[in-house]
Amino acid sequence: MWPYSPKNERGFTLLEVLLAVAILAIALPVLLGLRNFDLELQSRAMELTTATLLAQEKLLETELSGSFPIGETTGEFQLPAPGVLTSISEPNRAPGYRWKRSIVPTPLELIREVKIQISWPRGQQDETLEVSTYVFAGLAF
Repeated sequence: MWPYSPKNERGFTLLEVLLAVAILAIALPVLLGLRNFDLELQSRAMELTTATLLAQEKLLETELSGSFPIGETTGEFQLPAPGVLTSISEPNRAPGYRWKRSIVPTPLELIREVKIQISWPRGQQDETLEVSTYVFAGLAF
Protein backbone atom coordinates (compact mmCIF):
# COMPACT_ATOMS: atom_id res chain seq x y z
CA MET A 1 0.00 0.00 0.00
CA TRP A 2 0.97 3.49 -0.64
CA PRO A 3 1.33 5.82 2.21
CA TYR A 4 -1.52 8.33 2.37
CA SER A 5 -0.47 11.94 2.71
CA PRO A 6 -2.74 15.01 2.20
CA LYS A 7 0.23 16.87 0.74
CA ASN A 8 0.29 14.52 -2.24
CA GLU A 9 -3.40 15.08 -3.07
CA ARG A 10 -4.16 17.28 -6.09
CA GLY A 11 -7.52 18.89 -6.87
CA PHE A 12 -9.80 21.71 -5.93
CA THR A 13 -11.08 22.43 -2.51
CA LEU A 14 -14.80 22.79 -1.88
CA LEU A 15 -14.32 26.52 -1.33
CA GLU A 16 -12.69 26.95 -4.76
CA VAL A 17 -15.49 25.02 -6.47
CA LEU A 18 -18.18 27.07 -4.70
CA LEU A 19 -16.43 30.30 -5.65
CA ALA A 20 -16.26 29.25 -9.33
CA VAL A 21 -19.96 28.31 -9.34
CA ALA A 22 -20.87 31.65 -7.71
CA ILE A 23 -18.91 33.58 -10.36
CA LEU A 24 -20.69 31.63 -13.13
CA ALA A 25 -24.07 32.24 -11.47
CA ILE A 26 -23.42 35.98 -11.60
CA ALA A 27 -21.81 36.15 -15.06
CA LEU A 28 -24.16 33.95 -17.12
CA PRO A 29 -27.37 35.98 -16.60
CA VAL A 30 -25.47 39.17 -17.41
CA LEU A 31 -24.09 37.66 -20.62
CA LEU A 32 -27.49 36.30 -21.64
CA GLY A 33 -29.05 39.71 -20.97
CA LEU A 34 -26.46 41.33 -23.23
CA ARG A 35 -27.31 38.85 -25.97
CA ASN A 36 -31.02 39.72 -25.72
CA PHE A 37 -30.17 43.44 -25.80
CA ASP A 38 -28.05 42.83 -28.91
CA LEU A 39 -30.94 41.05 -30.62
CA GLU A 40 -33.24 43.98 -29.80
CA LEU A 41 -30.73 46.47 -31.26
CA GLN A 42 -30.37 44.38 -34.41
CA SER A 43 -34.15 44.24 -34.84
CA ARG A 44 -34.46 48.03 -34.39
CA ALA A 45 -31.64 48.65 -36.88
CA MET A 46 -33.36 46.45 -39.45
CA GLU A 47 -36.67 48.29 -38.99
CA LEU A 48 -34.98 51.70 -39.35
CA THR A 49 -33.13 50.55 -42.46
CA THR A 50 -36.36 49.28 -44.01
CA ALA A 51 -38.16 52.54 -43.17
CA THR A 52 -35.31 54.61 -44.61
CA LEU A 53 -35.31 52.67 -47.88
CA LEU A 54 -39.10 52.93 -48.17
CA ALA A 55 -38.94 56.68 -47.52
CA GLN A 56 -36.24 57.07 -50.16
CA GLU A 57 -38.42 55.13 -52.60
CA LYS A 58 -41.42 57.43 -51.94
CA LEU A 59 -39.26 60.55 -52.34
CA LEU A 60 -37.93 59.29 -55.65
CA GLU A 61 -41.42 58.32 -56.81
CA THR A 62 -42.66 61.84 -55.97
CA GLU A 63 -39.76 63.54 -57.72
CA LEU A 64 -40.18 61.42 -60.85
CA SER A 65 -43.91 62.13 -61.04
CA GLY A 66 -43.15 65.79 -61.77
CA SER A 67 -46.41 66.86 -60.19
CA PHE A 68 -46.31 68.55 -56.79
CA PRO A 69 -49.83 69.55 -55.71
CA ILE A 70 -49.99 70.96 -52.21
CA GLY A 71 -51.65 68.51 -49.84
CA GLU A 72 -51.33 65.22 -48.04
CA THR A 73 -51.67 61.60 -49.21
CA THR A 74 -51.32 58.33 -47.30
CA GLY A 75 -51.06 54.65 -48.08
CA GLU A 76 -49.41 51.31 -47.56
CA PHE A 77 -46.70 49.62 -49.58
CA GLN A 78 -48.69 47.42 -51.94
CA LEU A 79 -47.39 45.37 -54.85
CA PRO A 80 -43.90 45.83 -56.31
CA ALA A 81 -42.06 49.12 -56.14
CA PRO A 82 -42.42 51.35 -59.21
CA GLY A 83 -40.07 50.20 -61.95
CA VAL A 84 -39.66 46.67 -60.55
CA LEU A 85 -40.81 43.85 -62.78
CA THR A 86 -41.65 40.65 -60.97
CA SER A 87 -43.96 37.69 -61.42
CA ILE A 88 -44.37 37.26 -57.66
CA SER A 89 -47.56 38.81 -56.39
CA GLU A 90 -47.28 39.84 -52.76
CA PRO A 91 -50.35 41.48 -51.27
CA ASN A 92 -48.19 43.67 -49.02
CA ARG A 93 -44.44 43.87 -49.56
CA ALA A 94 -43.74 45.81 -46.36
CA PRO A 95 -46.26 44.57 -43.80
CA GLY A 96 -47.06 47.04 -41.07
CA TYR A 97 -45.32 49.98 -42.76
CA ARG A 98 -47.45 52.96 -43.81
CA TRP A 99 -46.52 56.21 -45.53
CA LYS A 100 -47.77 59.77 -45.48
CA ARG A 101 -46.61 62.33 -48.07
CA SER A 102 -47.07 66.03 -47.37
CA ILE A 103 -46.31 68.65 -49.99
CA VAL A 104 -46.23 72.12 -48.47
CA PRO A 105 -45.45 75.56 -49.91
CA THR A 106 -42.32 77.47 -48.99
CA PRO A 107 -41.65 81.22 -48.95
CA LEU A 108 -40.30 80.78 -52.50
CA GLU A 109 -43.26 80.45 -54.84
CA LEU A 110 -41.74 77.85 -57.17
CA ILE A 111 -40.26 75.63 -54.46
CA ARG A 112 -42.20 72.97 -52.53
CA GLU A 113 -41.17 70.97 -49.51
CA VAL A 114 -41.92 67.26 -49.77
CA LYS A 115 -42.11 65.41 -46.45
CA ILE A 116 -42.35 61.63 -46.30
CA GLN A 117 -43.30 60.02 -43.01
CA ILE A 118 -42.98 56.26 -42.58
CA SER A 119 -44.61 54.63 -39.56
CA TRP A 120 -44.72 51.05 -38.32
CA PRO A 121 -45.89 49.29 -35.15
CA ARG A 122 -43.30 48.58 -32.46
CA GLY A 123 -44.71 47.09 -29.30
CA GLN A 124 -47.61 49.14 -27.98
CA GLN A 125 -46.71 52.29 -29.95
CA ASP A 126 -45.92 53.30 -33.51
CA GLU A 127 -42.41 54.30 -34.55
CA THR A 128 -42.02 57.07 -37.09
CA LEU A 129 -39.27 58.15 -39.45
CA GLU A 130 -39.56 61.39 -41.44
CA VAL A 131 -37.46 62.63 -44.35
CA SER A 132 -37.92 65.72 -46.47
CA THR A 133 -36.58 67.39 -49.57
CA TYR A 134 -37.27 70.46 -51.68
CA VAL A 135 -38.42 70.31 -55.29
CA PHE A 136 -38.82 72.81 -58.07
CA ALA A 137 -42.56 73.00 -58.80
CA GLY A 138 -42.19 74.61 -62.24
CA LEU A 139 -43.53 77.82 -63.58
CA ALA A 140 -46.89 78.89 -62.22
CA PHE A 141 -49.22 80.42 -64.82
